[in-house]
Amino acid sequence: MNLTEGPAPHHVADGAARSPHARAAHASPGRPAPPESWEGSGEGPGGAEEGRAQALPPDHTQAILETTKEVGAVLKASGCPFALVGSVAAYAHGIPVRLQHDTDFAVRREDAELVTRSLRERGIRIVEPPEDWLVKARAGGEEIDLIFALAGRPVTTELLARAPTMPVDSVHMPVLAPTDIMVSRLLALSEHHCDFGALLPVARGLRERVDWARVRQETADAPMAAAFLYLLELLDVLPRGDAAA
Repeated sequence: MNLTEGPAPHHVADGAARSPHARAAHASPGRPAPPESWEGSGEGPGGAEEGRAQALPPDHTQAILETTKEVGAVLKASGCPFALVGSVAAYAHGIPVRLQHDTDFAVRREDAELVTRSLRERGIRIVEPPEDWLVKARAGGEEIDLIFALAGRPVTTELLARAPTMPVDSVHMPVLAPTDIMVSRLLALSEHHCDFGALLPVARGLRERVDWARVRQETADAPMAAAFLYLLELLDVLPRGDAAA
């Protein structure tokens, strides 16, 4: 997750280990997958320069969207409330983020057993991590996080009820509301994980749809959040000083 919604960092994508067929499936639209003989090696067209380009994290956007739709369909059929969160939620709200890591869903802790059983019945592999605030799963080579707490705050019925139902690559599902996206992302910032560069385009893209007064109130005790909100004022994304309240 990353744009995680929890304190844990994103997982490294496993694109380098994919088969030729999978590489073709994960190629960027309009651009064919590189030949197996020089993928990530610096050989072939472009030499060392091409090798450096191939070393960049692969774009898994369409593959992650397919996994998101599959899991979303299972969660809807389970009858349990849920919401799409993280980078894919920002993508659903129209933010042009590049999906590379995983897809994240917020679910209530009390629904964990039913949700994981529903996913297993669909053939999705469940992994029990050491963390007690999420369950991990895997489908189609992509990772899935089922999150019970966003930035240390339990996922509640009220939080999920605020999530609007939106199309995610043609499949409708609940997506975390813009204000809740910003609150959870800001509270996840810490001295060890403080990437303002990744969060800035999200804030800019969502600014007209965010209740910034509530964001300030709910993040008042978080110094990294205060620093980011001040940066938004300096960049004229938000009005300065008392006018922002």
